[in-house]
Amino acid sequence: MIVRRIFIFIAAVFLGIEVAHAQQTNAEEARNLFNSVYQMVFGEQGSTLHYDVNIIGIYKTNGTIWYKQKKMRYSEPRYASWNDGITAYMVDHKKRTVRIYRSDDDNKDTYLSKFKYNLNDYEYSWKNVDDGIEITLKPKRAGLIGIRQVKGVIDRETHYPLYLRIKVAFFWTTVRISNFRSGSIGDYNFIFPALQFKSYATTDHRNDKK
Repeated sequence: MIVRRIFIFIAAVFLGIEVAHAQQTNAEEARNLFNSVYQMVFGEQGSTLHYDVNIIGIYKTNGTIWYKQKKMRYSEPRYASWNDGITAYMVDHKKRTVRIYRSDDDNKDTYLSKFKYNLNDYEYSWKNVDDGIEITLKPKRAGLIGIRQVKGVIDRETHYPLYLRIKVAFFWTTVRISNFRSGSIGDYNFIFPALQFKSYATTDHRNDKK
């Protein structure tokens, strides 16, 4: 679940990429495209997509995720989360638990907090491949922990996302994306439906010290 969320975040920023002007360098084209798509995905219009993740046959999952500026929601067979930009609700269906955090609290996902990044720390490039258009991000200084490389492939005609290949540590994994939609994402999508989980054990961490 935690690793998957890293992948889906990266998946989202590759959606709908357009080819830039010829006078730009390849790196400039890729970075400018990345910036424009980032706004498309996380802007005030919101977006949603379905994902399928397979980590070298060890971990498989699928689900749907919604974004809108600082808001996020995802749902998959075991886990779900609602984050309205102020409060985050982390649900574990198997354990029947709900954990509540401040939206900006890294403790809600301690593994994900290790993958904080600055977009200026990556080298960007793009090229045409058999499947469509491939966008690549490589960290300027790759460490042993974290994302080593990301390759996102989109359809050449529609620019819809097809899949991602992501290298974490020493292995590659694949994220397949479908049913992407940008726009008309209402704020109601990020409101936690408390009545659905009234039988779950709840712990509130909003007053924990940082």
